[in-house]
Amino acid sequence: MRLFVWNKQLVNIVMHKAGFVNIVGNPNVGKSTLMNQLVGERISIATFKAQTPRHRIMGIVNTEDCQLVFSDTPGVLKPNYKMQEMMLAFSESALKDADILLYVTDVVENPEKNIDFLDKVKQLPIPVILLINKIDESEQKKLGDLVTKWHALLPNAEILPISAKNKFGTDILLKRVHELLPESPAFFDKDQLTDKPAKFFVSEIIREKILRYYDKEVPYSVEVVVERFKEDEKKIHINAIIYVERDSQKGIIIGHQWQALKKVSTEARKSLEKFFDKRIYLETYVKVDKDWRNSQKELGNFGYNPE
Repeated sequence: MRLFVWNKQLVNIVMHKAGFVNIVGNPNVGKSTLMNQLVGERISIATFKAQTPRHRIMGIVNTEDCQLVFSDTPGVLKPNYKMQEMMLAFSESALKDADILLYVTDVVENPEKNIDFLDKVKQLPIPVILLINKIDESEQKKLGDLVTKWHALLPNAEILPISAKNKFGTDILLKRVHELLPESPAFFDKDQLTDKPAKFFVSEIIREKILRYYDKEVPYSVEVVVERFKEDEKKIHINAIIYVERDSQKGIIIGHQWQALKKVSTEARKSLEKFFDKRIYLETYVKVDKDWRNSQKELGNFGYNPE
């Protein structure tokens, strides 16, 4: 807020703030859970299995005088195949366009796990807030030791212990982010919640159910593509294809007498109805696309295009 004198009267001018707040960190430290708490919707995939979002996902928070554009990124990892190379590129791109960086860790990971990435974070000219998540799973002394270690690694970062799952510390975080935001007009329409289309969230919700109901390596070889999304006032008709890499995986996804696929489809439909607040008619199919995770062409078709 700024004060101006106009015709001998003191006038309050409320300045609008806006900026990109990018969330980075290693896989499974709670970035997606934090994103969902900050935005207030299930914008990013969050499940109990060891998994990470595959794309950068933006969630937008609007107030009268502020617009916060949060970006949830894939976890920082050492790539084993082409898809993971692109996932890492998404995370590294988040360092380039951020106004504020939220680096999320937790109480169990080794602070020096990805020292090369930390060195890049250390050199950033923007505010960095280090969030130590899951503090409800730690003792006070251990937390104090972690704060000391992280301060040595990122001396310019502000450090804030939180529990995203329990919403502890998130209000303090939002207040601090608002203070650090630059003055700027809004980047997106004020009624916009995310930069992603509806089809994207359909595929993410179906993939989440696959993560929940299948074991071993199968879920990590899966991609979901929405071929049809037809919406009217009361209902949405959706056709989705589940791509796997091998014929054996197709059999596992379908299951005996199609029971496994029916279960996933039913649970996905329930979540989609809650997400869109409409009646959902969902049809799912399974196809084999051999070695798609190492195909530049197929990855491009599936939307893995870091900018």
